[in-house]
Amino acid sequence: MGMTLQDKLRGGRFVITAEVTPPVSTDRGELLAKALPLKDLADAVNITDGAGARPHLGALTAAAMLVEQGVEPILQLTCRDRNRIALQSDLMSAAACGVRNLLILRGDDPSAGDQPDAKPVFDLDPRQLLETARRLRDKGELPSGRKVSGRADFFLGAADNPIDPPPGWVPESLEAKIAAGAQFIQTQFCMDAGVVRRYTARLAEHGLTNTLFVIVGIVPLRSAKSARWIKDKLYGAIIPDAIVDRMEQASDPAAEGRRICLDMVAELAEIPHVAGCHVMAPGNDAAVPEIIAAARETVSRLAAV
Repeated sequence: MGMTLQDKLRGGRFVITAEVTPPVSTDRGELLAKALPLKDLADAVNITDGAGARPHLGALTAAAMLVEQGVEPILQLTCRDRNRIALQSDLMSAAACGVRNLLILRGDDPSAGDQPDAKPVFDLDPRQLLETARRLRDKGELPSGRKVSGRADFFLGAADNPIDPPPGWVPESLEAKIAAGAQFIQTQFCMDAGVVRRYTARLAEHGLTNTLFVIVGIVPLRSAKSARWIKDKLYGAIIPDAIVDRMEQASDPAAEGRRICLDMVAELAEIPHVAGCHVMAPGNDAAVPEIIAAARETVSRLAAV
């Protein structure tokens, strides 16, 4: 068996993860067409769970399919759609399918999706679901105290939004997630290395990076329009004005977006306490394998210097 994502992070490797949104399809081939090009490129592949509050092929089923194909998944589990009974069943099912990595999320509100009358559940919040997964892993039991046979070798993750920390800022929300069991975070898009440097330095000041691996979200932009939309409309995302200007002036915006993304990888790989990057390309899946292959070369070149 090869090294897991957790092994690589603990070994000090700068990891590169990617993201796949399961298709609106019952054809497993459509999922594999999106995921298999990432095999042996991405260190792990996120499988989103009802992204955008819209139905897709189930995340747990999709993650199990990736395990079968030798692709290490990071299963996203949201609190939006299931009560604690269903979520506990999903945790056991994930372990039974060989899914190790979990990213615990709140989930988009149904009002953001294509069926806004859907009733949200939110029986648990992300901290409570992290605690449930940790208890299953460490004690082999459910919150009720009921024993669970078998093993659940979970590597537990959470989400965070990097910020340029003002004086006196304390990462209380992240501290609570770590206390609940989070071992790594994947962040929202942050295409500003200065912000990342100051954000991770503040996390380090509070001792969080002693136990937490920080994986920073990045995006290969396709156009100035998409850059402006992410900057203005996507909560928590950071796209500096200079990057928007660079995209506006580019003769080939998609190529320029790839260059910006690779420049960001090179900067992130040199920032203390950054454990890797998470490449997300909504609506542009085909660009991700090329980006990751080039990013690997960039990181290898820096490591050899």
